[in-house]
Amino acid sequence: MAKLSVRVSTGEAIRAGTWNKIAVSIVGALGEAPPLRLDHPGKEFSAGAVEDFQLEPPQDVGLVLLLRVHKAPLMLRVPVGAVARDAWFCRWFQLTPPRGAPLRFPCYQWLEGAGSLSLRAGTAKVSWADDHPILRQQHQEELQARQDSYHWKTYRPGWPHCLDEKSVKDLDLNIKYSVMKNSCFYLKFSSVFAELKLKGLLDRKGLWKSLNEMRRMLNFRKTPAAEYVFKHWQEDAFFASQFPNGLNPVLIQGCRHLPEDFPVTDDMVAPVLGPGASLQAELERGSLFLVDHGILSGIHTNVMNGRPQFSAAPMTLLFQRPGGGLLLPLAIQLSQTPGPDSPIFLPRDKWDWLLAKMWVRNAEFSIHEAVTHLLHAHLLPEVFALATLCQLPHCHPLFKLLIPYTRYTLHINTLARKLFIAPGQVVDRSTGIGVGGFSELIQRNMEQLSYPSVLCLPEDIQAQGVEDIPNYYYRDDGLRIWGAVESAPCSFVYIYYPSDASVHDDHELQAWVWEIFSEGFLGRESSGVPSALETREALVQYVTMVIFNCSAKHYAVSAGQFDSCVWMPNLPPTMQLPPPTSKGRTTPEGFLATLPPVNATCDIIIALWLLSKEPGDQRPLGTYPEEHFTEEAPQQSITAFQSRLAQISKDIRKRNRRLSLPYTYLDPPLIENSVSI
Repeated sequence: MAKLSVRVSTGEAIRAGTWNKIAVSIVGALGEAPPLRLDHPGKEFSAGAVEDFQLEPPQDVGLVLLLRVHKAPLMLRVPVGAVARDAWFCRWFQLTPPRGAPLRFPCYQWLEGAGSLSLRAGTAKVSWADDHPILRQQHQEELQARQDSYHWKTYRPGWPHCLDEKSVKDLDLNIKYSVMKNSCFYLKFSSVFAELKLKGLLDRKGLWKSLNEMRRMLNFRKTPAAEYVFKHWQEDAFFASQFPNGLNPVLIQGCRHLPEDFPVTDDMVAPVLGPGASLQAELERGSLFLVDHGILSGIHTNVMNGRPQFSAAPMTLLFQRPGGGLLLPLAIQLSQTPGPDSPIFLPRDKWDWLLAKMWVRNAEFSIHEAVTHLLHAHLLPEVFALATLCQLPHCHPLFKLLIPYTRYTLHINTLARKLFIAPGQVVDRSTGIGVGGFSELIQRNMEQLSYPSVLCLPEDIQAQGVEDIPNYYYRDDGLRIWGAVESAPCSFVYIYYPSDASVHDDHELQAWVWEIFSEGFLGRESSGVPSALETREALVQYVTMVIFNCSAKHYAVSAGQFDSCVWMPNLPPTMQLPPPTSKGRTTPEGFLATLPPVNATCDIIIALWLLSKEPGDQRPLGTYPEEHFTEEAPQQSITAFQSRLAQISKDIRKRNRRLSLPYTYLDPPLIENSVSI
């Protein structure tokens, strides 16, 4: 057989290079050539290196089907000062025959220890398109190896299933934080922890002495948004604006009929609605909105510092002034059961009103952190990531499309189960409902969750009845990003699936969808989550949903955590006194006594500081630094996607220049591609 040129690219990450021996063998339709060593004088495969080798296989293998990569320890002692680690991050191989076009074999994996890895050429293939028995066997062996490495487990009953980290020894480097990201993560934690520890705040179990003392919390880390919160947190307009544009912008819903268990009257709201106005007229006009935290009714509450904590399940009625004016709160009821012990609080109630708003914000904290953030933006993306690894081979077009949106998700969720939601950790130590309450909320929401009205943004906006509310930036920016994301999967689907029947016949795709349905949504048919996909249109919507929830949705409900919570009265994680059952009794002293203790405040703020900002090694939405696709058509689709995102960002930044509090949580260059923090 004539000489071949082989080019090899090693990743640029810290410790990406290797001292191990690397050899390749070529598998073709006529047979497999023996392994040929890739060897130059000196050291090969250094981080960032691209190297060329000339090989002369002893036989003609015919049409090239696979490239097998063999890695074995170097039988020499590693030089002093070199990293003794044998892992190697290989980006790709390129095989150039004497005649013909080069073949690119994407890898983009860590290879650990001794062993072999079979690589396919970069052209994406669905399962029914592979008709050669060697390629079909390679599919099966690759998926079986991954399924042997990544196992599912039940973390808590009623939760989506998750990665059994015991099945992945010390976490596979392919899912683990990079050295840089890991170092930045723990450095960031250590610096904040040490600062609050030295100030004597982390160990203080008592109450805050005053709001002025609490102001010190803003001094250790400042953001413009956090400063804005501090200045405006008592204002009704700011309180209301957080429902569409704050940390949890998914609960506000249009109100066409007042709930029977929320008996607001015209007399109660006349000072805000104005003379001659009526609730019925505003209901018909579509200017009233409701935020219902009823899922918190009867929830488990925590014991903190030896004291019982409290929770409420409030309902809040909001009013949009005519002509797209301010959104204002009209009334708050702190329970789902009206009566003498559950008064309706109104803006004229002064300290009672401020306390009632704080109870609503505490409810927002609980639902946001347990449901919107943990369940929707972490646990479900983990399901998508794990199913992708277990059911889609590297050559599958959906694997190539989705793998950037799964980066580090398994690692951060494993850390979360260890550092945040395990018994005795942050959630248990410092939130009013603790791990038990979080678990109940997740179980309840899993029973209510429906597809597509929760997981698909356009349908969710329609179901909530908030299509026309002005200045709803989460909706506006989110729908534009949804459309841009949809444009890329749509192109990919129609490239690789010529008909609806081809979707039905892709058994790897169907296994992926079934695994998400059974492991993530626990096989609940009532959820409406598909257990199979039959059409290209359904596939487009499904893939768009996965990408949006793993990237934009996560960033929108995660990046503002520190901004919203560092001034703790705006988003208290717990309440130390029960909800008021009458009016006129709230005092400044009682207000402070209801707030979380000092140590819990600091504990939560450290956690949210960590979880709000990416600790380095970032990849913004739409970036594909790993070139899994080698065909021109998907590359053009990616370029078009990036162009749309750039225009969206330009428009968002132009709008934000006129806002006193810019909405930045869906600006594409800031959005991380995946759930990685």
